[in-house]
Amino acid sequence: MHATLPLLKATDFPPIRRRVVETLQVNLGYTCNQSCVHCHVNAGPNRTEQMSRETIDLVLDVLVAKEIKTLDLTGGAPELNPHFRDLVREAGTRGVHVIDRCNLTILFEPGQEELAEFLAANGVEVVASLPCYLEDNVDRQRGKGVFDKSVHALQKLNALGYGRDERLPLSLVYNPQGPSLPPDQKKLEADYRKQLGEHFGIVFTRLYALANMPIARFGSTLISKGQFRDYMALLRSAHRAENVEHVMCRTLVSVDWQGFLYDCDFHQMLGLPLREGGKGHGRLHLEDWLELDLTDNPIVVADHCYGCTAGQGSSCGGALG
Repeated sequence: MHATLPLLKATDFPPIRRRVVETLQVNLGYTCNQSCVHCHVNAGPNRTEQMSRETIDLVLDVLVAKEIKTLDLTGGAPELNPHFRDLVREAGTRGVHVIDRCNLTILFEPGQEELAEFLAANGVEVVASLPCYLEDNVDRQRGKGVFDKSVHALQKLNALGYGRDERLPLSLVYNPQGPSLPPDQKKLEADYRKQLGEHFGIVFTRLYALANMPIARFGSTLISKGQFRDYMALLRSAHRAENVEHVMCRTLVSVDWQGFLYDCDFHQMLGLPLREGGKGHGRLHLEDWLELDLTDNPIVVADHCYGCTAGQGSSCGGALG
């Protein structure tokens, strides 16, 4: 795989600082039942990294100590971590809202037969990957048969109240097929509602349109095809200064499976750790954060940050403007 960080370190992206942290985004491990072309985590069935119970206890300690109200669980497939359900339950008892970034097909993996019911019973918000409403496009990006399984998973979630009951939000996530910006989120959401509703009876709460980041598996593919520089030129040319005010890293901290801290999930995959005061060479850990205040801390930036500010903007919560 081609390394993208050397191509991204030099940047003129504007300096930004963190506000009060509202969301703790935790990567529970890189094991996944899928290997997607656009995956910036490079996750897959052969990855074995998983967050330990000891580190999960630190996550819970930080949630309480820093009064963080949202726990955003990701992976890989976060549900494959053996402590996933304990973490969800224990975060809930602390009054924390839990988000599960779910690839949908995980609901049909061995040992996950009651996963959908568990998520509903614990009021977990589901953010589900569905990069298109057309079968050929999804299967091309995520693997043969993924679209059919995803449809059945969404129908199962709908039957449990997801997308219908306001207490059980169901969001879908779109990614472009290649090196292009996502289309208008509102218009695309209307198309998703029409196609999924008419053909499969599926309803959902909202759609998030996310730009593909030029890192990890997707970035390496761009380099192999000679498209990396053109894609970066596209992101930079579409930069909108007003989006800088709303980028997700201002109110979010990302945690890797070992408990180390990053300004965002993309930095985590590039190995760009969060720096106290924007300086230093050591990596900060959850244990360190218990003794620190990260409010107003400078955020590390690199050229891929333009992926969050290009066009309508892109974040874990979809378009910025």
